[in-house]
Amino acid sequence: MTSVGNPSSGSSDTRTPPQSTSGAAPDGADRPRILRVAGPLVEITCPPTVAMHDLVVLGTARLSGEVVAIHGDTATIEAYEYTGGLAPGHPAEPQGRPLSVRLAPDLLGGVFDGLLRPLAGIGDLLTAGGPMTGEPDRRAWSFTPRVAAGASAAAGDVLGEIGAGVPLLLLVPLDLSGEVTWVAAGGDHRSTDVLAVVGGQEVRMAQSWPVRRPRPVARRLSADVPLNTGQRAVDLLFPVARGSTVAVPGGFGTGKTMLLQQIAKWCDADVIVYVGCGERGNEMADVIEELEELTDPRTGGRLAERTVTIANTSNMPMMAREAGVHTGATVAEYFRDMGLDVVLIADSTSRWAEALREFASRMGELPAEEGYPAGLASQLAAFYERAAAVRTLGGATGSVTVIGAVSPPGGDRAEPVTAHTERFVRCLWSLDRDLAYARHYPAVSWSESFSRDATTLAAAHARAGDADWAERRGRVARQLAEADRLADLVELVGITALPPRERISVLAGRLLREAAIQQNALSPADAYSAPEKTAALVEAVLTVIDRCLELVDSGIPADAVEAVDFTPLLRARETAGPAETAPVAAARDTVLARLREAA
Repeated sequence: MTSVGNPSSGSSDTRTPPQSTSGAAPDGADRPRILRVAGPLVEITCPPTVAMHDLVVLGTARLSGEVVAIHGDTATIEAYEYTGGLAPGHPAEPQGRPLSVRLAPDLLGGVFDGLLRPLAGIGDLLTAGGPMTGEPDRRAWSFTPRVAAGASAAAGDVLGEIGAGVPLLLLVPLDLSGEVTWVAAGGDHRSTDVLAVVGGQEVRMAQSWPVRRPRPVARRLSADVPLNTGQRAVDLLFPVARGSTVAVPGGFGTGKTMLLQQIAKWCDADVIVYVGCGERGNEMADVIEELEELTDPRTGGRLAERTVTIANTSNMPMMAREAGVHTGATVAEYFRDMGLDVVLIADSTSRWAEALREFASRMGELPAEEGYPAGLASQLAAFYERAAAVRTLGGATGSVTVIGAVSPPGGDRAEPVTAHTERFVRCLWSLDRDLAYARHYPAVSWSESFSRDATTLAAAHARAGDADWAERRGRVARQLAEADRLADLVELVGITALPPRERISVLAGRLLREAAIQQNALSPADAYSAPEKTAALVEAVLTVIDRCLELVDSGIPADAVEAVDFTPLLRARETAGPAETAPVAAARDTVLARLREAA
């Protein structure tokens, strides 16, 4: 929901909105008017006070739009709602402020559109021209002051604590500083209540910020703390740091949405911002329903209580997708500034890029690769640049980790969105169609994915007491690569034509895939894998592989080793709970005993 920027609300834009035109000349000659309508593109007569990215209200239906180009006395507007019914001559009202969103504690647990307008209670279909600001939240939040009257406060300093499912803070707005002349008493307050007066300006829980302007920080920090996702294929082979960036490319049916949903449910971030950008409505409905049903392991409440969902499905206004991605980043930065670790999930950036392409075409811009605008790479870079681990203005540490799904047409990773995205991200989790069709999930390809954070995170694991993490990861990666190399030979000459050690390498690849990397998102025991369980499974498999190699080196036929029943090891991930290691050790010992019998 958009709101007027002013010093007390935290917006950094202080231009005065234009005065009402109710006193204009009867013929309305001086009022801005619509000149042309072409889908989401609207051209209006441009008054001298209009600036780039200003919010504009269009027509009698009061549709919302944003200035994206100014040419002489004509301004081009990007409309965020269906423009049916608009026509040349209809009025246009520049608002004198950029597109901004209301930031408040009540965002947690809510579902919003791309302009952060609440979707609860609006019916089955959106109506164009809805109010730019929703009804104020009527809930009361507990407030505990942390400063006293007479103290000096700078931008980003903590004024008090707000009781919620996630520990939140009331901060001095980022364009405000001065003496604290009054602070509300502790107790329950609404988001619209004045809780402090700083430098002569009122401060409330609800504040406003322009969506295209990154919120300032004291400095960026090195991203060197792992984000545990609970997904073994990711945490083991392609880990991501808090404050880093990830792209998840994959064709239709490879499990992108399911993987992102699993990360939203199980990663150890404080707040999740899930942006559904142009995806199918039934998928978004599944995400919302599951978040409502899941129990948060941290608080015991609903997982949805620390999640913000922004839904711009494929049947919603196209250009709102473009704003929705920036809206999600702004919400993530708002919670980051409170010293929280936030994960921003965008599903998918390809649909966002398609919206950019369609609008650029309507504006008559010269197309670049596959019709996308020439500035596509810059737009993608600007989005991923908002991820960071930071020192906030108030001195706390927080982070925003950005995970963006990419949907290349036909699985072609050479297409522009995928190719440009790979340049800007620290991690790539490429989903493989063959793995997905073989029902191996998550279908993260170990040959086409990468993590530039792995070296840094190896040191972090060593500091945390797991000094073998890097060696374990390296060995698994080498073993999988060797198994893939031999797979082509097996198809040509058969497994029996390989030397004994290479036959065991093929067996090792299967054991690692099925016992350690594969994961069942529908199993209560296996949907989430704690770091200790992941380490136990990998160690158990590697121990068994080592024993198999010792046997064939001692002269035991490879056939005898391959005939051993490895089922207990393959089922250990299901028999052990999310953080249990004892069943894994028992399964390992059972298989080792069978190998001794085979010898």
